Formats: sequence, structure tokens, C-alpha cells
Amino acid sequence: MHPLHQLSRRSFLTTASSGAALALPGSAALLRAAQAREARGRWVQHDGALHRRCWMAWPSSRAIWGAELAGVQADIARIARTIAAHEPVVMCANPDALAAVRAACGRTVRCIDAIPVDDCWIRDSGPVFRTDGTRIVDAVGLNFNAWGHKQPAHRDGRVASRLAGHLGVPFSKARVVGEPGAIEADGDGTLLATDSSLINRNRNPGASKRQITAAMCAAYGARKVIWLPGIAGRDITDDHVDATSRFVRPGVVMVQLAPAARTDIWARNARDQARVLSAATDAKGRRLRVLTVTGPETARDPSPDLVDSYVNWYCANGAVIAAQFGDHPADAAAGAALRAAFPGRAVEQINIDHLARGGGGIHCVTQQQPAR
Repeated sequence: MHPLHQLSRRSFLTTASSGAALALPGSAALLRAAQAREARGRWVQHDGALHRRCWMAWPSSRAIWGAELAGVQADIARIARTIAAHEPVVMCANPDALAAVRAACGRTVRCIDAIPVDDCWIRDSGPVFRTDGTRIVDAVGLNFNAWGHKQPAHRDGRVASRLAGHLGVPFSKARVVGEPGAIEADGDGTLLATDSSLINRNRNPGASKRQITAAMCAAYGARKVIWLPGIAGRDITDDHVDATSRFVRPGVVMVQLAPAARTDIWARNARDQARVLSAATDAKGRRLRVLTVTGPETARDPSPDLVDSYVNWYCANGAVIAAQFGDHPADAAAGAALRAAFPGRAVEQINIDHLARGGGGIHCVTQQQPAR
């Protein structure tokens, strides 16, 4: 989820989830584990690899969403139907909501009640799948603790393991607490993350940057983490990377910049991320190519909480599904930038204003299962 100008409504619940911090082993041991996994050919693919299906989760808690619930549900259904035109979509729903979910999503979306959920943010609560290039080897959970105990996660804390179990895929827990939305993988040995979202005592108290880096590499089968500037304590995620900087493919990243006139903390942070990435090399020594897209100046929804991220896209099979915000010149320019970045893929931009006002975007509510 994108950094907001203030904490979104989802962070104001009075009941916090519980969970003990992980004790991380030494960074040398974790790095050896990452190297061993890489030697065995086990890694997390880039989002743009071929998918078997897309997983989503249906929000049904009025305690979390209040009056926004119906609008957010409509956005989730629209996202699911749009993706389902390109690849299978499975929507996880609670049993008492299943009939309504099927009616909202339509026949192109498969809805199941085998994996109960608290909320819709399956990018963060769900597992990441590791592959050897020919098949899925296993799934890994990042010990989701609701972004540092900011929201109850009695069900969402078990989504990763339950989803893997539903598929019959071996499951393990990473030696780091975090969320897949906080980590961008190029599928070729390099990860992106903001230090504010992971090197944070609400996820990994007492752990050093080296330990967290090594644990991330071990979980993802990667060799390098490019750490980006972040902003702690200003949104529920502590500034997830997937709303600002994304891998288009190995060696190429896209950064969303704010309009030039903006000088707020989020605008400065995005420019700082672009500067860091412009000087960075990846795990294979390649100097990164940095593409940019500019956010909207006047969105259809004037809320200061609006997550106006074009780069929080979802790469479906043959398509890129992204947001549009009603600023027609900016929306059109973003669509053109995505078509240039992803040649051969259709680009579909849809209205997700309710979801964006609630703290996230399309990538945040989807989790791909690789085809192999």
C-alpha cells in the first residue's frame, strides 16, 4: 500500500493483533542459506512471469471499512473481473459472504470459502511462491503481523500457510517479519525495499540491517537488496515500495514521481528513490535503467488519503492492469508509459477510487501464482 498523507482508516482499529518477534540468526548463516537455495535453483520470480492464476481476498468487515465497505467491495470485484479476462482469478471469501461475492464477481471469477480472511490485502498476507523454472517448489510466508500490529490479523495471519496447504504446496516461514508488498523482486537476484517498512521495530525489533537483508535474500533466493529511502509512521505500511518503485524487468525499474510543483515529504521521497536507483547496480552488476511516470495533479477524488499510484499495477498474462484517477492527461501519459515499458501487453486502466482512498491499489490486493 502506498504512503498516505496520514494514517488511513484501517489503522485506527482499537484491537491490535498479537505476535512475538522473530529471533534472526546471524547474517552470515542466512546468506549461506540464500546461496544454498540459489544453488538448488529456487527463487521468487518477477511479477511479470507467466501465471497459473491470481489470488484475491474479499473484504467483509464493516469494523475495518465502515461506510466505505460497499465501495471497496465494488472496486475489488471490478479488479477481479478485469484480471479474469486474462488469467484465472480465485477470490477467497468468508463463508457467510460467499453468495454475495459470487453475485458481485460474476461467473468468470472462482470464489471459495476454504481460506478465511480479515481483509483484502492478500499481497501482504499471502505467500510468495518459489520456483526452479519448471515447477513451483514451495511457498514462503513472511510472518504477516498486520504492518506492525496496526490491525487485527487473526485470519490474515494464517492466509499464507492455509493457501499453500489448499494447493498442497510445501510451506515454510521466512526468518523475517514483513509483507511481500514491501519487497520487489526482479526474479534475477535483486530485491528492492524501503528501510522504513522492514528495518523497523514494529516488524523486526533488535535485528540489524545486515540480518534483515540476509533473511530477505534467503526467503527470495536473491543475492542483493537495494535499500531505498522510506518514511516511517506516516501510513499503515510504513511506506511500501510497490506504490513508488517497481521492477519492469531485470535491469529496468519504473519510479512514480510527483508533479514538479509538489514539495511534500512523499514527493521528496519519490525523487530520492529515483536518485538512488539511478546510481544503483543490480545483483549481476548491471546499472539500472530508470523509467519515470508522473502522478496526477487533479484526481477525481480529492481525498488527501488517495493512493494515486499508477505503478501499483498488476502484471496479468498478456496485460498490465493499472489505475486511472480522472486526470485525463496524466492518466493518458501513464497508460502510454506502461505500454512503452511492457511492449506486447495490453494496458487496462480502471477506477479504484474507494480502494485507493482506503490505503492501497491493484497490486496490494492481488497475489500471483506462477505457472511454473
